[in-house]
Amino acid sequence: MPARSLHQAHVFLLLSAQICFAATPGFTDATLRGLIGETGGIAMKTTITTKGVGVAGRSRHWHEAIGKAYFPLDLSFRKPEAFDGELTMWELGQVSLSRLTSDALMYRRLPKHLQVSGPEEFLVTLPAKSEVRFSQAGKEVRANPGAFFIERSHEPYEFSHAEAADLWVMKLSNDMLGGRIRAPDRFCSLEFDATNGANGLFVDMVHLIPQRYDAMNDEARAIVGRQLVDLLALALQSDERVISSGGSTVRAAHLARIETFVRRYIDDPQLGPDDVAAGCGISVRYLHELLRDTNQTLGQWIRDQRLAAAQEDLADMRDKRSIGEIAYARGFADQAQFSRAFRARYGITPKEARARS
Repeated sequence: MPARSLHQAHVFLLLSAQICFAATPGFTDATLRGLIGETGGIAMKTTITTKGVGVAGRSRHWHEAIGKAYFPLDLSFRKPEAFDGELTMWELGQVSLSRLTSDALMYRRLPKHLQVSGPEEFLVTLPAKSEVRFSQAGKEVRANPGAFFIERSHEPYEFSHAEAADLWVMKLSNDMLGGRIRAPDRFCSLEFDATNGANGLFVDMVHLIPQRYDAMNDEARAIVGRQLVDLLALALQSDERVISSGGSTVRAAHLARIETFVRRYIDDPQLGPDDVAAGCGISVRYLHELLRDTNQTLGQWIRDQRLAAAQEDLADMRDKRSIGEIAYARGFADQAQFSRAFRARYGITPKEARARS
């Protein structure tokens, strides 16, 4: 599915509500006002609710709301005619945070939904009430409050809760998460403890953001969104199962250290194998041996990290630097080389990426 900004999604939802429910008994102006900011424009914070929507249209209303907030899904309602739900979304630059409260429901991401190509995205779900069942790629998670798990958009899945639920959901792109940790898809279908260490800090920040949201300007919100992704990456990397998966604990720990070091010095155009090996306390030979497990050379991985960071910069409407300045700041020595690499990775030029923002 082509990427669609939250602003565009809000516009679509607003028009859909007007068209589909204006003639529905029980549909009121209060339902519509939830989609509109006080100034009449599209709000950075958006609330969509079934309150005031006629019983005949509630399931359809929720189906459209979910599809535009996240991506297309099939929904199965226990009692469609009596369904109640509310969805509030907060926009944080390239990240969105939402809270859903709803009656029992099942969501399915089916092969038909994957036929339309688009950038891969991840959803991070934190149950606050009731057990949630999630299955993807042959793995099943039963998550209760005090845990969180990750869903991939490019793989079919099934998500359900048998009782009324209260869920927090963070949505971010594969490029954004992949720019911080290697192969982010390996974290999907794992249940993470939301109460300890970096995991608890990530969850605390999720809960704190709505309380402080109105006091932040757009720039602060975008920064907070990036920091939330940084905390998520820290939480994932610190999990013992992740460290020990896909190889010995020692080798995986070295790879995690390499990732952290490269991320810290990604803007240095001279960053190379000697620097990384020395910074991680290993030999250059062992560094290359470790990287063979990832099917990428160090140069390829550094380039991908730089491109992901530059893509975030270009998507930030508040960043007034020229494309050349962004390229140099992210460690590229030549703007033409940067443009070619960017187009090869994302299918568009840096100028087009900035225009889409």
